[in-house]
Amino acid sequence: MAETIKRLNVIGGGLAGSEAAWQAAERGIHVRLWEMRPKQQTPAHVTDKLAELVCSNSLGSDLPDRASGLLKNELRRMNSLIMACADEARIPAGGALAVGREKFSELVTERIEGHPNIEVCREEATSIPDEPTIIASGPLTSSRLADEIAALIGEDYLYFYDALAPIVRADTINMDICFRASRYGRGEEDEGDYINCPMTEEEYRRFVDALLSAERIELRQFEREDPNFFEGCLPIEVLAARGPDALAFGPLRPVGLIDPRTGRRPYAVVQLRQDNVAGTLYNLVGFQTNLRWPEQRRVLRMIPGLEEAEFVRLGQMHRNTFLNSPTLLRRTMQYRGRDDLFFAGQITGVEGYVGNAGTGLLAGVNAARLLKGQPLWELPETTMLGALAHYVVHADPEHFQPMKANFGLLPPLDPPVRNKRERYAAYAARALDALERFLSEHEAQPA
Repeated sequence: MAETIKRLNVIGGGLAGSEAAWQAAERGIHVRLWEMRPKQQTPAHVTDKLAELVCSNSLGSDLPDRASGLLKNELRRMNSLIMACADEARIPAGGALAVGREKFSELVTERIEGHPNIEVCREEATSIPDEPTIIASGPLTSSRLADEIAALIGEDYLYFYDALAPIVRADTINMDICFRASRYGRGEEDEGDYINCPMTEEEYRRFVDALLSAERIELRQFEREDPNFFEGCLPIEVLAARGPDALAFGPLRPVGLIDPRTGRRPYAVVQLRQDNVAGTLYNLVGFQTNLRWPEQRRVLRMIPGLEEAEFVRLGQMHRNTFLNSPTLLRRTMQYRGRDDLFFAGQITGVEGYVGNAGTGLLAGVNAARLLKGQPLWELPETTMLGALAHYVVHADPEHFQPMKANFGLLPPLDPPVRNKRERYAAYAARALDALERFLSEHEAQPA
């Protein structure tokens, strides 16, 4: 008698959905991956490629003793598709892992579409299938699917709002004013991986005043009633309103940078990070904004070196959606009310590209294991991905907010380590050792 084909639906072709589909397919499961683009676009996406990056091209620190770097190393050890493609599409960014947007999404799309166990369905999923399913529809879940999910869970969604940073053409940046350097010389090349726009105190004050007085895009009624900005991706003008030096101690902090024209540290610095493999585009680091587009051009051209900048994308703010996961999910990423329904990605309340991919990996592995009658994974809380999964299901549901990878999520070291750098290194070593032992015990390699 022929073996019954085991099937899985994955809704959403972003980082989490692509990773989930890949992990399940690698384990012999036939996956139907639903992606509504290009038939139906979102306010943030511009292509039909899978795993398109929309907020930044940086996946955060890749240093082994940083929380984000630890999470990446965990995913690499678990054969992550997203990490494999990111490493292949890598571009210079000092100690961070930044990728060429187009190359990265092309690599993910090619490998997903070329997998014999994956069928890509370019249609909007407007209902939740009765079959085993992973919902990884992302922060911009379509309204019809959102209604279906809301009807299923019987609870309201929580909302937060983030914004896209502007992108400029590299050849329109005035390099007589700007200079290349990474903070503390951490770039792979002597000239550095970032372009820096230095500001005097007078230039900084004028810029902040203009930012605060600039006209913003009017929020819609439901947004005005619930302006719940996500703390990790605040618009630059919202940050500026917190105090006259909020930006100088935040995204415009000048520490670790010396202006070669003066030999001194500037009062403030706007950093631009390479956005594509060719190095022809740069995004303004930390400059998510909701200013009206004419105002953006006017205000951003007050930044020294950007007076004649040509913006190929201006910032915009859009609504993001996530579940009240502590009341709804298990650490396996399963919905508590239905064993064969999983959620993954930003909709679960995990923030950051790599965190989203990690929850996709966990959901994909566990969906496959469920279909094959195997015990599901609950990763050790001493690992970064395990700690993130633990957080989203054990946080206070009354005050639940999205969370990105950070060492504060991990159990304390025993004995404690006083030095911060040594403590972070110890966290990372403990996590990777725990993951190795877990994988060895739970048969990590795909069947």
